[in-house]
Amino acid sequence: MKVMIPSWQGRVSPVLDVAGRFVLVTLEQGQETARDDVSLEATELLARARQISRLGVEAVICGAVSRPLEMALRSAGVQVVPDVCGPVDDVLSAFADGRLDEDTYAMPGCRGGRRRTRLGRRRRGRCGTPRWKGGGRDA
Repeated sequence: MKVMIPSWQGRVSPVLDVAGRFVLVTLEQGQETARDDVSLEATELLARARQISRLGVEAVICGAVSRPLEMALRSAGVQVVPDVCGPVDDVLSAFADGRLDEDTYAMPGCRGGRRRTRLGRRRRGRCGTPRWKGGGRDA
């Protein structure tokens, strides 16, 4: 599995949409087998999503991400794991071990936030405010 994490000073970059540098890691059976530093040339969101997809990325772990970029990535078959912060190596290890839902890796202000997607699957919410309850940017 190829996992991409936007990085800034060794940490998960706070905003995927404008991140310039990425760590691209190949995981096999939970173990890192390859790592590359990648820069994206595209700045337009749909072009950015296409470029990520062309790299063979299966999952993007990130901090904040705009709804249009998130939807473009998901449409391209890329899993998006938003609202994550911390050192890249720690986040990658937590992802491989299935511990990424721990509050340690939640962006500030997003602790404990969970919601159900329209398909009924649980995932980290937009800082804990479900769309159907009102509030937040999805209201």
